[in-house]
Amino acid sequence: MKLFQLALTREQAIGVEIDRGLINFTEAFQTYNFIRKKRMMVKLGSIQELISLSDFSDDLILRVFDYLETHNLWEQFIIQDDYDIKAPILNPGKILCVGLNYIAHAAEGGQDVPDKPNFFGKVGSIVIGTDEAILLPDGVGRVDYELELAVVISKKARNIDPDHFEKYVAGYTVFNDVTARNLQKAAKTAGRPWFLSKNMDTFGPMGPCLVTPKELPYPFDLDTELRLNGEVKQKSNTGNMVFKIPQLLSIISKYLTLYPGDLISTGTSEGVGGIKRGDLIEAEIEKIGILHNKVE
Repeated sequence: MKLFQLALTREQAIGVEIDRGLINFTEAFQTYNFIRKKRMMVKLGSIQELISLSDFSDDLILRVFDYLETHNLWEQFIIQDDYDIKAPILNPGKILCVGLNYIAHAAEGGQDVPDKPNFFGKVGSIVIGTDEAILLPDGVGRVDYELELAVVISKKARNIDPDHFEKYVAGYTVFNDVTARNLQKAAKTAGRPWFLSKNMDTFGPMGPCLVTPKELPYPFDLDTELRLNGEVKQKSNTGNMVFKIPQLLSIISKYLTLYPGDLISTGTSEGVGGIKRGDLIEAEIEKIGILHNKVE
């Protein structure tokens, strides 16, 4: 399933893509739950609320769809209003990124691939969605795009077994690890943390949707491509990762509890480069979609 976080005229809602358009899953689930339990429940206005349910799975969505089919209610829940697409996870608790996880990217920066994953953090408040603008602060120098596949966690997790990692995955999305490169290099040279270079407002574009594991059961062979003003700048495949998704989840969860809505962004390939005001970035991953962001 492809799940979209929507801003409708009066409310936030979850949209699920079907052949005929987008279903307002927020309203459909509320109706389904009322019939099934004979009581109302808190409206699920966000994807993060949905994936936090103890019984969240593709099967839960399909049960709601079966209900709509049985009661001939499809048309009632197809979204007709105008809407904006927001980031699939509006304010993740943690964004854990992996540095130098593609050999060619490490080489272009003159660095060796580490023997263990190199994790660093981004804060949830910097996240923006597709068609929202990346804002460049004055005086920061070069700012780079970095296309990455991100994994969204579905449940509280410690010590994840890599052979069963999929039990803890709500889905996958596109992430752009925007980086103030000059500030990062200066901080590294001075032996200081480079947190600020990764954590400025709007430096976390994500989207356009969350693709669930049933729709994307094998995330290890996905073509990735980033275009800057129509010109291909990054082109790779998730199969080129040094540390694969099961390893990443297993290693980080040994030390840090993961929660629903947390993101693990799996690293970028070669071809990173600078952006300027007026640019259009199209970050695309096969079977997920294209994340569009202008630079202002």
